[in-house]
Amino acid sequence: MHRKTLIPWIFLAPALGTLLLFFFLPVAASLVMSFTDFDIYAIGKLARVRFNGLENYRRLLEDPLFWKALLNTAYFVFAGGPLTILVALLTAIGLNSRRLRLRPWFRLGYFIPVITSLVAVAVVWRYLYHPRFGLINYILSMFHVGSINWLGDPQWAMPAIIILAVWKNFGYYMMIFLAGLQTIPDYLYEAARLDGANWWGQFRHVTLPQLAPTTFFVTLMTLIGYFQLFAEPYVMTQGGPINSTLSVVFYLYQQGFRWWHMGYASAIAFMLFLIIFLLAMVQMLARKRQEAA
Repeated sequence: MHRKTLIPWIFLAPALGTLLLFFFLPVAASLVMSFTDFDIYAIGKLARVRFNGLENYRRLLEDPLFWKALLNTAYFVFAGGPLTILVALLTAIGLNSRRLRLRPWFRLGYFIPVITSLVAVAVVWRYLYHPRFGLINYILSMFHVGSINWLGDPQWAMPAIIILAVWKNFGYYMMIFLAGLQTIPDYLYEAARLDGANWWGQFRHVTLPQLAPTTFFVTLMTLIGYFQLFAEPYVMTQGGPINSTLSVVFYLYQQGFRWWHMGYASAIAFMLFLIIFLLAMVQMLARKRQEAA
């Protein structure tokens, strides 16, 4: 191999080796495992592992609990995702205003939840949601709203988790939107004002089109991240009540690490990967068609 070609590979070798050892090999092993009945007995003796073909995937498609978890996850993604993006966008627009004072402190305050431990945040919010002593119900009582059993009522459990997720994550996407807003040239707004455009006209015809690539990136990252819902239901509800907050990843965890059905859990993981991949591809195709139009 030529020296000029060899040197870059030498520098890349540690990173590529790490990826191979800790990512690609485990993924490949999990894929193989999804076609077996790998369980707790196979851990002690690999000879007990049996190849069962597509049995895990057939069982998955007939599992009502998996479809319940998938429905809950879709509810979380398609209700919480747009809400998170909307809050992040509106907050970024507010922080981008030159009239706002102490903007760095507001940015810091909104970003702090992002870097805070999710488990710690979930524990605190669990107390905030307490039906008798929680701060949220106390505030609602000031407006003569009755006590809500946020985490004990199947109707309210998932909305409670969505509220937490929006509060926890919008600061990260706010910073991305803020960076996108600061790249929009001022002369575009000046031209829009000269044409008689009001605030809404400027937002619709200047801000939104210029933010299209940023919005696409934020939407894609939100879609991928929110489909991996796990820590919030694990800490706050354990998937209850009545499986109303059971997510696909939490169900995967139960199958793989609570009941040791590792082969079945691997099939769930790859089914989730396929769903996310297909949705991401649809979003990318829609984006390309929009750019071509």
